[in-house]
Amino acid sequence: MSERTFLILFFAIGILSLSGFTISTEDPPPNITSYTPQLQFACKPPYNSYQFCNTSLAVAARATSLISLLALPEKIGLLIENAASVPRLGIPAYQWWSESLHGVGGSGPGVSFNGIIPAATSFPQVIVTGASFNRSLWYKIASAIGVEGRAFFNVGQAGLTFWAPNVNIFRDPRWGRGQETTGEDPLVAAAYAIEFVKGFQGEDRRRGRTSGGERRELQQRAGEGRSDDIGLMASACCKHYTAYDLEKWGIYDRYNFDAMVTIQDMEDTYQPPFESCVEQGGASCLMCSYNSVNGVPTCAQKNFFQKAREEWGFNGYITSDCGAVAFIYEHHHFTKTPEDAVAVAFKAGLDMECGPYTTMFGPLAVEQGKLQVEDIDRALFNLLSVQIRLGLFDGNPKNIKHGNLGPSDVCTAEHRALALEAARQGTVLLKNHNNFLPLDRNRVSSLAIIGPMAMSHALGGDYAGQPCNPTSVFDGFQSYANKISYAIGCLDGVPCKTRAGFAEAVSLAREADIVIVVTGLDTSQEAEELDRYSLLMPGYQKDLVTTIASASKRPLVLLVTGGGPIDLAFAEKDSRIASILWIGYPGGEAGGNAVAEIIFGDFNPGGRLPITWYPESITKIPMTDMNMRPNLSRNYPGRTYRFYTGEKIYEFGHGLSYTNFTYKLLSAPNKLGILPGFIKAAAPRRIKALQQTNGELDYIYVDELEYCDSLIFNLQASVMNSGDVDGSHVVMLFSRGPKSSEMEGAPEKQLIWFDRIHTIARRSTEISVTINPCEHFSFADVHGRRTLPLGNYTLILWDLELTISINI
Repeated sequence: MSERTFLILFFAIGILSLSGFTISTEDPPPNITSYTPQLQFACKPPYNSYQFCNTSLAVAARATSLISLLALPEKIGLLIENAASVPRLGIPAYQWWSESLHGVGGSGPGVSFNGIIPAATSFPQVIVTGASFNRSLWYKIASAIGVEGRAFFNVGQAGLTFWAPNVNIFRDPRWGRGQETTGEDPLVAAAYAIEFVKGFQGEDRRRGRTSGGERRELQQRAGEGRSDDIGLMASACCKHYTAYDLEKWGIYDRYNFDAMVTIQDMEDTYQPPFESCVEQGGASCLMCSYNSVNGVPTCAQKNFFQKAREEWGFNGYITSDCGAVAFIYEHHHFTKTPEDAVAVAFKAGLDMECGPYTTMFGPLAVEQGKLQVEDIDRALFNLLSVQIRLGLFDGNPKNIKHGNLGPSDVCTAEHRALALEAARQGTVLLKNHNNFLPLDRNRVSSLAIIGPMAMSHALGGDYAGQPCNPTSVFDGFQSYANKISYAIGCLDGVPCKTRAGFAEAVSLAREADIVIVVTGLDTSQEAEELDRYSLLMPGYQKDLVTTIASASKRPLVLLVTGGGPIDLAFAEKDSRIASILWIGYPGGEAGGNAVAEIIFGDFNPGGRLPITWYPESITKIPMTDMNMRPNLSRNYPGRTYRFYTGEKIYEFGHGLSYTNFTYKLLSAPNKLGILPGFIKAAAPRRIKALQQTNGELDYIYVDELEYCDSLIFNLQASVMNSGDVDGSHVVMLFSRGPKSSEMEGAPEKQLIWFDRIHTIARRSTEISVTINPCEHFSFADVHGRRTLPLGNYTLILWDLELTISINI
């Protein structure tokens, strides 16, 4: 069917069920708090005698018991996101699709804000919280969202399966959904994935890292006991698996794009966040993406699904992105018939389709022998196991763990304070000429706030929900000056297609003591299904900025919104623009307040850019080129700070403060030796051959080493806040390894550790970093094999550099 027909049918079906609950057809206004949906749940009398309702049994036994009771049509009806009810077993319908990217969101049919809970805490967009480089903050945000998600479920306004986080790599600065990610670095994306999943699903972040084998052992042990041993507060879903970062560019769109990815790039860039999300985070869901990878749609990639389950220890369900199964046939033309598309996806290891294709064509696929009942039962086992872990077959939700969460646990003072803190920590000070900021409120009598994003309440970016108390940037400054004036500057908003409105803005700027211009991007410029073609400010926004700069009494402050980089070379060089802050999408909850606090010095900015900011010339490179490594023979500069060799506006990790920092190395080795006993007995053939010919050994494969732990060392340093202002500071440790002709594609440098610390003025803070060279210094070779180069490494810590050699 056509994409339009699919979407109409898809959403029509989706509306019929809301999160597994029946809700009155006469929905009351959002502010009527007496409204109570009629909850429908499984395992209530007389159906609670079934074995799948017995909470004393293991998850596997309960899931298997339920599958044995289902007829084939009932089974197929449970394989889509809008799962059908099974009335004869007392099982209500269930809507799997709920969203919670940076707060409970209204983008999916599983969440409703039309009920007893009319809003949810709106945290900053993920790219902003990524800029905080603060693991504990990420965990707290995810935990708060999970609590609010469970509260929504308990009053019938959401499901318990939420499709977040987005852990894709922000490879190309034009990508419309880059705002949903933590940026371009796989280490950061992986760390965020772990913290989000643990916090959201209710796992204690203090638990140490767990390997895939250890997690499988824990799961097996838990399966032998009670189901609540591995219970979930809510289910997180790592998406979009994998190598997905193009919406619509030229003739290509996400529904038909075939991403050609080398095994080298796959192993050390695209896959690590998903591996960490599963292996260390314990995600209970993976979502396969729309695109193909090397000729095969990802939702039909059996090897991807096997890797997750067999190597990473994945224990959960795999869902398609919405419509992706249909697009295997309709857009990728990978199969000859719709039923073939259903069959190839489920036989590859898919467990659920978001969309109706499976119910439409699944029965025929079974009848034709293309899809076996065993494949369906396997998928159901994975789906039902997650639902059992969530308590969906434990009877009345009010009587189970987390059943006491409700409206009073949403939009709490604690959660709103956390949203404010996240916006503070994620704001990045890009420029501060002559220490123009912070401003002294006692010396500012009038303030002009100008620009198309100054009064906007759409500060959450995409996948935002309904904020508890929406605020704009303009709102945030209300207590900081006696006279505050506003002009939009661009009458048509962010697109700014004419100069109409400039005159009013200039008039206000001439009269004010301080001028703050708020420009940049919104979701009319970058969003799902919307990539950019240019990195310049939209329309006449640049002209607005320079015109105001010419008219104002003093240099102005420029605030830049949006998730993707903008070419700000003109502003960086213009002395009339004293300070530039990137505020991204700081959240509709408290973003405006956070910005005002920073500008007037109530909070010292410490955010760092999570993505390189490129010049406009980067747009000459096709978005469709997935190669991370540069290729000088075709003038291809590579992607991200790890490999990019071209000009930059701002570096990855750039960010200023109102104070200064100096580093001092306290201790670190200068040499590490790999002894013969560290090398596996089966490995030395290549090594001996080189030694016999007096050849120089340039590298060793990580899997050739018997004892990687023997190379682990500690680096200790002190960070001195040499200024007069306290402030948090992001410490980032990079490594630059040796290069040789034999080792293709070594990174220019790569982040190996980061943390956010609080510093006191005129005092030093000590840091200690544990470094495992096998993990932190290695990268994938052209065959995807982890390789540790031998020779001299440069460790870069702010302005401090030290050399460590690794040799046999």
